[in-house]
Amino acid sequence: MSRIGKKAVPVPSGVTITVGKDNVIAVKGPKGELKQTIDRDITVEVKDGQVSFLRPTDQIRHRALHGLYRAIVANLVKGVTQGYERKLELIGVGFKASNAGNVLDLALGYSHNIIFEVPKEIKVATAQEKGQNPIITLEGIDKQLIGQVAAKLRSLRKPEPYKGKGVRYVGEVVRKKAGKAAGK
Repeated sequence: MSRIGKKAVPVPSGVTITVGKDNVIAVKGPKGELKQTIDRDITVEVKDGQVSFLRPTDQIRHRALHGLYRAIVANLVKGVTQGYERKLELIGVGFKASNAGNVLDLALGYSHNIIFEVPKEIKVATAQEKGQNPIITLEGIDKQLIGQVAAKLRSLRKPEPYKGKGVRYVGEVVRKKAGKAAGK
């Protein structure tokens, strides 16, 4: 039995969860509303302030989906109550970030600036303190969308292993390689 799938998701006050036709779960809370389609084999029960998930058999596929959908719904509940935040740090000489609404203007050492349009569901903020690296902050209620946008921003200039320059998550550790050994 899936340890994650067995756990019921507690529903905090102010959050309503409805299971519609075609197994679509709608989670509505103070920060907004999110929807997720659940596989037809997984049964969803909402009762007594908890959401529980049941699987029909012990097939590998059903066991995998059991824990997956429980985790996804738990993320939806957390998203509509607390929200999610992801911070990225630009490390490199001359690397800059600025935003106008949901449009990011990034200078990442290329011959041109990169203009990146962030989806409207995500709030973006940039900060540049003197002596510190520029920081991009992404906030929203959809964990999957924030992770996808953050990964896309990171892929514009991945941290390289020799000097560590590039776009990385705040707190990410980049292992550095030794450079070329000096000649004779």
